[in-house]
Amino acid sequence: MAQTEQIREKLRPGKVYRREDLEQYSSSVDRDLSNLVQEGALRKAARGVYYVPRKTAFGQAPPEDKELVRGFLKDNRFLLTSPNAYNSLGVGTTQLYNQPVVYNHKRHGTFKLGNRSYSFRVKPHFPKQVTEEFLLVDLVNNLAQLAENGEEVLARAADKAKEMDGPKLRAAVRQYGNVRTQKLFSSFLQNTP
Repeated sequence: MAQTEQIREKLRPGKVYRREDLEQYSSSVDRDLSNLVQEGALRKAARGVYYVPRKTAFGQAPPEDKELVRGFLKDNRFLLTSPNAYNSLGVGTTQLYNQPVVYNHKRHGTFKLGNRSYSFRVKPHFPKQVTEEFLLVDLVNNLAQLAENGEEVLARAADKAKEMDGPKLRAAVRQYGNVRTQKLFSSFLQNTP
């Protein structure tokens, strides 16, 4: 049990740990991790990924989404967003989606981390932070996956594009738009500075 205690001393609430991060503290890391999970000191988020629950006014909670994704990917280069963010653009999207989207360079697919599913999408380029320009380009990239009427949203997106900063939007379209999106935006922005 001494090795289990040695691992326990390293654990911090709200932090994510990979099995390989903890194996240096134990000669039987799998047994010790299993013991810590059984007693509730650790929770399993995914295969080889664990987290220490953080205490909140409502009880125990998983770590922040960014911390969980960072631990799962073993990488800081990702953008965590959600189709819910499109609603802030004012282009007619109103649906609420329960699955965050993670743009990254390593993993593609839907993965369950803890109690929540995340849609991981490999992209060569994405910003460090969500901008209004990126959101509009991303909305048009993903139009077919939205619950709203695509034609109506697209018409409002075209109007929104004309109101936005032309050079910034053009740069976002070049960097983040797929071929179809780039063609659509070239028609949207044809007569704008």
